[in-house]
Amino acid sequence: MPHRYRQFDLDLQLCFPLYAATRAVTRRYSELLADAHLTYPQYLSLLVLWRAEKPLSVGELGERLRLDSGTLTPLLKRLESTGLVVRSRDDADERRVLVALTDEGWGLRKRLAHVPQELLASLDLSDREAQQLRRLLGKVLASLDASRP
Repeated sequence: MPHRYRQFDLDLQLCFPLYAATRAVTRRYSELLADAHLTYPQYLSLLVLWRAEKPLSVGELGERLRLDSGTLTPLLKRLESTGLVVRSRDDADERRVLVALTDEGWGLRKRLAHVPQELLASLDLSDREAQQLRRLLGKVLASLDASRP
């Protein structure tokens, strides 16, 4: 390949290993979550709700997950249909929809407590390497967020 076309070499692109790694990690999460009948995005939603001290609005949840309401609403409907969350209008502001965990949703936390460690073991990274990777990916996200118009 002529030198002038190296910018088109897939192996030299930063985007491709990020994309491929994301797909592989998501596939591994799918395996780990299969018994609970959860998708990876549903699991991420539960992670945020498990850490919240109170019900979150759909907007707050979407902001934390970096998802728009058009993507988040069907995901939450599915979680609600399986009895893991309830959605209700905020008494203080009828425009806001709040999302809260049910007892079943809270119970699933204990059942899935092994997932983060199993995923980390699948990556074959040391704790230090995992922290470095998280830090670098956080930097990538922050840089891309800052460059948005």
